[in-house]
Amino acid sequence: MKIAFHGAARTVTGSKHLITLRNGKKILLDCGMFQGMGKETDSLNRDFGFDAAEVDYMLLSHAHIDHSGLIPRLVKQGYKGSIWCTSATKDMTEVLLMDSAEIQEDDVKFTNKRRAKEGLPYIEALYTVEDAKRALNRLKPVRYQEWFRVCDEVEAMFTDAGHIIGSAAVHLRINENGKPLQITFSGDIGRYGDDILRSPAPFPQSDYIIMESTYGSTLHADAVPSDDALIGHIHNTCLLKKGKLIIPAFSVGRTQELLYSLNRAQLNGKLPKVDIFVDSPLSMEATQVVKSHPECFNKTVSKLLETDSDPFDFPGLRYIRSVSESKQLNFRREPCVIISASGMAEAGRVKHHIANNINDPRNTILIVGYCEPQSLGGRLMRGAKEVSIFGTHYEVKADVEMVRSMSAHGDYEDLRQWLGCQDPREVRKLFLVHGEYEVQTIFRDWLLKKGFRDIEIPQRHYEVGVGNGG
Repeated sequence: MKIAFHGAARTVTGSKHLITLRNGKKILLDCGMFQGMGKETDSLNRDFGFDAAEVDYMLLSHAHIDHSGLIPRLVKQGYKGSIWCTSATKDMTEVLLMDSAEIQEDDVKFTNKRRAKEGLPYIEALYTVEDAKRALNRLKPVRYQEWFRVCDEVEAMFTDAGHIIGSAAVHLRINENGKPLQITFSGDIGRYGDDILRSPAPFPQSDYIIMESTYGSTLHADAVPSDDALIGHIHNTCLLKKGKLIIPAFSVGRTQELLYSLNRAQLNGKLPKVDIFVDSPLSMEATQVVKSHPECFNKTVSKLLETDSDPFDFPGLRYIRSVSESKQLNFRREPCVIISASGMAEAGRVKHHIANNINDPRNTILIVGYCEPQSLGGRLMRGAKEVSIFGTHYEVKADVEMVRSMSAHGDYEDLRQWLGCQDPREVRKLFLVHGEYEVQTIFRDWLLKKGFRDIEIPQRHYEVGVGNGG
């Protein structure tokens, strides 16, 4: 059989890996959208590198758009099979893909207005709301830790990945010509001891492993715990500088982690009395999905639910629904905290908030997760003195701070622990995906020292033969 890597290859976005069996059947692992890749982004998302109509089966590791975002386009271009995922992933994917489809439609309308003025032909949206609805009908939920049949040659199982609600590692048990083998795809690996979710689960011995490596050279441990760091930034910006704390946060995972942390601080009497706004309708919907799946919570949160019916809510928290309400925050003079999507500050309402507040040294932009280097968040993290937002150049006068300990991706110790259930001598080959190449080479060297013998870092569209006689 063959494995081809059509996304998240030497980059951290656009996850897509295609397995072709010896009989020609094709199994797709994830169908993610490229994000934050600059001018290349649109062209990368328009070309899969394979024929969607030839794919027979698909399994989805989790709902994040860089793993699910091109599913409507896949269906639009001819995919007719089921899409297996966990129940929580199904619910979250429905929310995210409908939002993504609306963005695609709005973006193409804006672009085509400009192209019409320039005498250029119209372009087509990656997909529409109707395309998304048709795709969502194909989602098929299954339980963790239960093998199910994909086709005559293949069984699959999901194990908890601990990354976001419903996230899973995907395991394929493939039997070709009476010679069984197992392929494991990590999806995105979360952190052991996460505040909200269960830790990543052990899994059966695999012959081939496709593994994410986002933080393969990094330890997240901060000198200051994330709760204390977050409260410290609120105190410094809102109480001392009398400014606004702008926090770009992904709608799924990071926003809920922030709300849980702030709720915990409030319960402990540490949360300053300051208005806190979540300015993202998508974050509102995503938080409701998280609340509806308490079976994914760890024991600590399950215990807390006995005394606190909503661990994601607290006095002073307000959700912003309308665009007009969002714009009113720009005229607000009182100190406040604004949590808004997207996490890389590359799109959404947070981009407007940054544009309106970046020139004021009283304000702080707080980065709480990974940002693609070319994204606005990535440029701010690297210390840019000037940035372009919506075509206008802004001098960066606001403070830019980071709380790295809040990442939903495991660091190299978490990745090591995830692999701890495996005998390296039994793993025929390990493929590193979903990472920047420099980081991946460091992680590869570490894995070689730990006894893994054959490790590849595939480029996009690279295809390799694997298996018995592969």
